[in-house]
Amino acid sequence: MNEETPEAGKVWMIQLGILALFWVFVIGIIAWIVRLIRISLQLRDIPSASIGISLVAIPVFILLLSLANYVFWGLRSAASQGERSAHAGKGGIDER
Repeated sequence: MNEETPEAGKVWMIQLGILALFWVFVIGIIAWIVRLIRISLQLRDIPSASIGISLVAIPVFILLLSLANYVFWGLRSAASQGERSAHAGKGGIDER
């Protein structure tokens, strides 16, 4: 069984909220850059600066988002595996 303390549940919700805000932030930045490119095309401006920035910025932000997801879910799964191994050690078996 998963015996979490109320504090662990609060920490989980705060971490999930931070991850959700990061998702919103990155999606907002990508939408803003795409909007800049569309506006430059509508104004018949040369979109080279917008495209140049987007070619660098969008993959960087997607990489950071992927890294945050990997760390968040990796730490969560490592914590749950640590709980399982801690419970397995309580069976009375001598572990040397």
